[in-house]
Amino acid sequence: MDKNNHKAWLYLLPAIIFLGIFMVYPLFDVMVYSVEEGYNSASQTFFGYGKYNFSYVLRDPYFLQAVKNTFILVIITVPLSTGIALMISVGLNSITPLKELFQTIYFLPYVTNTLAVGLVFMILFKKTPYTDGFINLIIHAFGGSAVDFIEGPYWAKMFVMCFYTVWVVLPFKILILTSALASVNPDYYKAARVDGTGSFRIFTRITLPMISPMIFYLVITGFIGAFKAYSDEVAIFGTDLNAAGMNTIVGYVYDMLYGDSGGYPSYASAAALILFAIVLTITCINLLISRKSVVHV
Repeated sequence: MDKNNHKAWLYLLPAIIFLGIFMVYPLFDVMVYSVEEGYNSASQTFFGYGKYNFSYVLRDPYFLQAVKNTFILVIITVPLSTGIALMISVGLNSITPLKELFQTIYFLPYVTNTLAVGLVFMILFKKTPYTDGFINLIIHAFGGSAVDFIEGPYWAKMFVMCFYTVWVVLPFKILILTSALASVNPDYYKAARVDGTGSFRIFTRITLPMISPMIFYLVITGFIGAFKAYSDEVAIFGTDLNAAGMNTIVGYVYDMLYGDSGGYPSYASAAALILFAIVLTITCINLLISRKSVVHV
């Protein structure tokens, strides 16, 4: 038994070394940077330890705007994308002819470069001196007035960001939920129909409980992914997200490191740890809820 344990640890050793170098050490390094006050990246010097970096970040209006944007993005896109993916997956699961073809079509956006998709969205929504954009043409057709979705009011830019995020994450969620629906034992449905149970009750009493582990998996990973949003926003609004008022927490960290206001790894580390704490807290809450709501089969 001890010999097998030694072999198991030997097999795990490469992964442990990899995680230690690229995950544990950077996390420890970030913690050290976050408490070093007055850190100078050029001379690699600082004048003390303290909480100033955290207090600065929490008072920085750019960070507060990034937190607001990120939370709005998370609150809107995670439930919406999961609900839409569930409805599409149920529809796909009930289709017999050309089922694989429809699944492939819905999965195509997932294998497309997100920056390329973002540029397409920018072209669709952007208002220029020569054209109001395709979306505004549709709005005009229904009697509405043109809206500058890329450089206009905050609500319009947030709408584009949420719309794009939902579009990007839908294919993966549809794939997972379609697989989960296909794994449900059909005997449950047969027994329910013999008892004369209606379709809605079958869905709420059989389908949802049976695929609830996958739903909560998508919710948790959706929260984590939405909190890490950055490249999608760059594709739509450009690299200067602070000027557009559409920065995210990850974007703020990047700007503090490499942006126009970069060269402040201590502030970036403090912001990164705040993001880590937020994601960890929400993940723990989701896990506690899942213990009571998820059906384990």
